[in-house]
Amino acid sequence: YLLSGDRNAAAYAIAEQAGIKTVFAEVLPEEKARIVGRLQAEGRKVAMVGEGFNDAPALSRADIGIALASGTDIAVEAADLTMMNPDLSVLAQAIRLSQRIRRVIWENLFWAFAYNLLLIPVAAGVLYPHFGILLRPQYAGAAMALSSISVALNSLRLRKDHEKK
Repeated sequence: YLLSGDRNAAAYAIAEQAGIKTVFAEVLPEEKARIVGRLQAEGRKVAMVGEGFNDAPALSRADIGIALASGTDIAVEAADLTMMNPDLSVLAQAIRLSQRIRRVIWENLFWAFAYNLLLIPVAAGVLYPHFGILLRPQYAGAAMALSSISVALNSLRLRKDHEKK
């Protein structure tokens, strides 16, 4: 959606260039915030990008408000995130990167939890009474270090993936 305080002709021209089909032109600041609220009431997650004083109410109401660093101080203050680069394609890249980061965090948490669930009881000697298996402290420490290394290596995949693109 494009919400703009600009005149119809200007707003529709920009929307056409950007491939945006739904346009709200000549919108007052309070109306922008109401439209954001209406979209949220419909169950949508709303990201609002703005730079002006008039965008501040909608930026603060959106699920994530994104201000351009070149914008007004009030817009930057109202937003959750400030983009230093006004190129919106960078925003799309940032969203994709954040999704990959989130996936890697969950993977790291899963493997760390599984590791701890399995090996901490072994290191504590839970297998000794039944099977006579005891993990020496230096091996437990090495296993813990390997766990940390695996988390770091998994996280480095983000860098490798980023360099490919």
